[in-house]
Amino acid sequence: MAKLLNAFLANGAGAADGDEAAPNDDRTHVPEKKIYERKVREVSPWMILQIMGEFVRGFDFLKRYHKAVSFFGSARVGLDHEIYQETTKLAHLLSKAGFAVISGGGPGIMEAANKGAYEAGGHSVGINIRLPMEQRTNKFVKESENFSFFFTRKVMLEFASKIYIFFPGGFGTLDELFEMVTLIQTKKVKPIPIILVGKKFWLPLLTWVDESLYRQNKAIDAGDMDIYHLVDNADEAYKYIKTISKDKHLFD
Repeated sequence: MAKLLNAFLANGAGAADGDEAAPNDDRTHVPEKKIYERKVREVSPWMILQIMGEFVRGFDFLKRYHKAVSFFGSARVGLDHEIYQETTKLAHLLSKAGFAVISGGGPGIMEAANKGAYEAGGHSVGINIRLPMEQRTNKFVKESENFSFFFTRKVMLEFASKIYIFFPGGFGTLDELFEMVTLIQTKKVKPIPIILVGKKFWLPLLTWVDESLYRQNKAIDAGDMDIYHLVDNADEAYKYIKTISKDKHLFD
C-alpha cells in the first residue's frame, strides 16, 4: 500500500535518483537542481480522510461475505461471446455452491460474472469505481460499494475472496493478476487459488513467463509458476476448485 500511495502522491517530475545526464543529453542545459527536484502534490487533510474512509467502508462492506470468489477480466463488451458465456456459467456454478460472486461491477466479464450469480439467486456483488466518464454499474449487481480511488478499490478486490478467477482482459486485468501473484510470491498473503480461464488467451503469456523470466533470465523460481493454474473453460475451473477444496476447505 505504501508503494501505491507514494505513486499516487508523487508526480514523477525530474530524473530519478542517480540518473545523471550524459554529456550529449539535451537536459544538460537544465540546472542540476531542476533535474533532481521531485515535486510532491499538495494533499489536503480532506483527501486523506476520504482515503481512510474508503478503506474503513470497504472492509466493513466485505465483512458480510464469509465465502466469496472474485472475477477479473475485460470490461469491453465486444469480447468473444463464448468467453462471456463461460464466465456466466462458472459464476452460476459457484453461486449455487454458496459463494458470493464479486466483480468490479462494470460491463464485459464483470457483467457476465454478476449475471451468473444473479440468475442463481446468490450474492451478486460489485466493487465499482467513480470515473469522470462514469463506468456504469451493470444491471446484475445486487449489492455494491463505490470507490473514488483506484488503489482503495484494488485492495478491496484483492482482499475479498477465497478464490481469484481471471478471464481474458487488458492491462487492468494483467495488473491485478501480477499483483496477486507477487503478493503470494513474496509471502505478503497466504497462498490463494488463482485460476486463469482460456488457454488460447493465456498460453502465450505463460510461455513467455516460463521461457524468458524463468529459463533465460532466472528472474523467478520454478515454484513461482505454481501460484496460478490454467484451465480452458468453466467446467474445468469448477472441477479444479472442487479438487483443491479437499485440502483448502473452500466450500466450508
